[in-house]
Amino acid sequence: MSDITISRGVRSNLLALQNISSLRETIQGRLASGKKVNSALDNPTNFFTASALNARGNDLGALLDSMSNGIKTLEAADNGLKSITKTVESLQSAIRQARQDKSYKGESYAFTATAGTGNIVFTGGAVGTTAVTVAVTANASVDDVVAAINGNSSLTSKVRASNDNGKLRVENLSTATLTVTDTAVATTGTGGTIGGNTVRADLITQFNDLRQQLDRTAEDASFNGINLLRGDALAITFNETGSSSITVQSKGGQSINSTNLGIDVQAASVADSDVGLDAILGKLSSALGSLRSQSSAFGSNLSVVQNRQDFTKSMINTLRGGADNLTLADQNEEGANLLALNTRAQLATSALSFASQGDQQVLQFLR
Repeated sequence: MSDITISRGVRSNLLALQNISSLRETIQGRLASGKKVNSALDNPTNFFTASALNARGNDLGALLDSMSNGIKTLEAADNGLKSITKTVESLQSAIRQARQDKSYKGESYAFTATAGTGNIVFTGGAVGTTAVTVAVTANASVDDVVAAINGNSSLTSKVRASNDNGKLRVENLSTATLTVTDTAVATTGTGGTIGGNTVRADLITQFNDLRQQLDRTAEDASFNGINLLRGDALAITFNETGSSSITVQSKGGQSINSTNLGIDVQAASVADSDVGLDAILGKLSSALGSLRSQSSAFGSNLSVVQNRQDFTKSMINTLRGGADNLTLADQNEEGANLLALNTRAQLATSALSFASQGDQQVLQFLR
């Protein structure tokens, strides 16, 4: 409406009201959005800098999910290692019980010294299928026969003889049945079979069952399809460029199972001698050492990932805080500005009224 002419005083006050209205709209927008920079038009430098900071924060935030899954995968592996360690300790307990058990079975044979000679033949048990013959000399006493049996190197730690109140007592030092064939005229009776040590045999059966459970535990220690105890590799990225990362895997990428730990299936005959049981205990001790070493390695990796997770969370807060400092409005300040503008608008309206009084006086004169 350029064809309408207004006085200079009215125009000046009108311009002031328009500026106040524009500022008030800007401040109301800041109060509504909470930001003082809503677009590049408001402040290009702050807008694009804040956008870059938020973008990096979002990229790091996306990596937190991967870190969380990695932590859970490591925790699952650690749970599996703890269970396997307890299983190996139970295996040790079973072998130690077998090592301590001496409940060997035996039979006592009536003995009468004669002028004849003969043999006592042992097969089965720890002796095996190849018979071991002990000669009985003429007029031999029970003690003589005991000494002959115990002095036979082929029967050492396999068969033990003793004098049972004048009877010849033979003990089977194995878990299998021992057959005694008596052809010595110096003894009465035809011999027979002597059962094996069932306690030791049962403990070896228990050992093999526990070994099987060890492997099943290792197979079940997976999370989100990754099983570190199976030799799987876990890759975790720590930054948005991929330049910082970690790959977690068992030593040598080998599965943690009974075979790789050196824990083999055992036949009951391994309990026929303490030497065999001691060898198993040695392997179990080595297995425990390997498990503890691997557990320590996984624990160290878990600590690294948790530290990076905490660092990433702090970094995201820093980035977003920096972006907020560049774009967020001070609500208290903007509220005060709006209140001041409202006051100025009222004053400008009053000033505009005063400025228009000159024109009104002319109107009254014309009337």
